[in-house]
Amino acid sequence: MLDQADYIKEGYFLEVSSTGVEKVLRKDRHLETNIGSNIEIKLFKPIDKQKTLEGELLNFDKENIYIKIDQGKKSIERKQIAQIKTKYNW
Repeated sequence: MLDQADYIKEGYFLEVSSTGVEKVLRKDRHLETNIGSNIEIKLFKPIDKQKTLEGELLNFDKENIYIKIDQGKKSIERKQIAQIKTKYNW
């Protein structure tokens, strides 16, 4: 249909891509819909010698993210978090 309508006068390549299985969680609504999901948290500075944490998202509030990891439950201050994304276990 693009070629028939001829909106683009020069030659072009049309690429279609996906955001992928693992999605970055930026907003509270993203966190809300992923409670119970596995996530990966990247930190600005290491906590207990770890800069990346993986676990199940249990809950969150204005200041903290709560995850379940092998050693139990952990609370991470949001200001320490560089990125949160869903983690798919292949």
